[in-house]
Amino acid sequence: MLARQFFYVPRIYRGFATHAGSAGGTSVPAVLHLKTGQSFPGKSFGAPRSIYGETVFSTSITSYTESMTDPSYRGQILVFTTPLIGNYGVPRNIAPFDNRDVGVVLESSGIQCAGVVVADVAEKFSHYTAVESIASWCKRYNVPGITGVDTRAITRLLRDNGSTLGRLAIGPDVSAPAPAEHEYVDPMMENLVDQASTKDPYVLNPTGDVKIAVLDFGAKANILRALYDGLFLSNGPGDPQRCWEAAHKLRVTLAEWSKPIFGICMGHQIIGMAAGLDAYRMTFGNRGHNQPVLALASSGSIKAGRVYVTSQNHQYALKLEDPFPAGWEPFFINCNDSSVEGIKSTTESGKKVWGVQFHPESAGGPLDTIEMFTDFVAQCRADKLKLNLETRVDMGAAQAEPLLAKASQPIAAAA
Repeated sequence: MLARQFFYVPRIYRGFATHAGSAGGTSVPAVLHLKTGQSFPGKSFGAPRSIYGETVFSTSITSYTESMTDPSYRGQILVFTTPLIGNYGVPRNIAPFDNRDVGVVLESSGIQCAGVVVADVAEKFSHYTAVESIASWCKRYNVPGITGVDTRAITRLLRDNGSTLGRLAIGPDVSAPAPAEHEYVDPMMENLVDQASTKDPYVLNPTGDVKIAVLDFGAKANILRALYDGLFLSNGPGDPQRCWEAAHKLRVTLAEWSKPIFGICMGHQIIGMAAGLDAYRMTFGNRGHNQPVLALASSGSIKAGRVYVTSQNHQYALKLEDPFPAGWEPFFINCNDSSVEGIKSTTESGKKVWGVQFHPESAGGPLDTIEMFTDFVAQCRADKLKLNLETRVDMGAAQAEPLLAKASQPIAAAA
């Protein structure tokens, strides 16, 4: 009290949370049917339409906006194990196209998952960047959601039986009987990569000092933010078996080219298939921000024997084979289910190729392995410097300079 007589102490007021309103239509009935026979009634939010999809769950505690805009979730009904979803709203998803960003704040320009399942959708949201509620956001992108269901029970079913097909019925469709087994639609039968990837070449960071080529299977925006240059195979949705054309072309590239290559998630699986490994559908898949992986080899910032906590979202994986294909070795293994989490070319092969099943760029999630991007770019720069020096020696500086100047021009990211 004495201090108040001599010093002015300002009072800090915080406004109330913004009410989400009735845009989501939470009074409309909804029901989630699973192909395994269970049904979970609740109330709908978002778009008033019914959909089919593959029902999966994520243990992510935060970053529901990033998960919902991740192209790897395309065609899936996403169940959040975190009870309350939507409490910090949705930000304005526009950013500049420049050497530091890729046009969006989140992981793509819109919602990618087919539907959303939550225990309790927030009717109020509070965050300084929020411009709308999750309900109005879903409605704007024509994505249905259901709230008021026991997500713990759903998660236990999915853990026991594996990811299963589902039907999210909204409004009048609620009174209809659950679909017969043959009526469920499997999105994995579609070429989801074709739907999610870019249709036209585009250029990022045109002033970069090393040329970049991105094979875009449906890349997350934060991957593109983390990469300044290099040859990169992105993440993407669906079954890698539908991408054999890319794998065959990469196999030719690996045989004829010695520059660095880095792949993540779907890109990692494509590298493995090109190397001679098989990809298979996992019973459960791994989705969440807390997946531990053990490094089996050292490379750059990664040290053999250390466990790294990673962000993951995948249903498919590479088979662990003994012996491994010649010129390749396991890089990471999952500490929970022993699935392959990474492969790399051996030192003896003379190649510089890495693939990881997890997401080093996180968004959201831990940043344990974010330096893998720095390692990759550093290797690209080192290879370019070595090539430049060899070219000057072989051709002479006067003849080499025009060619080197032309080679340093940026190239478009490949569709």
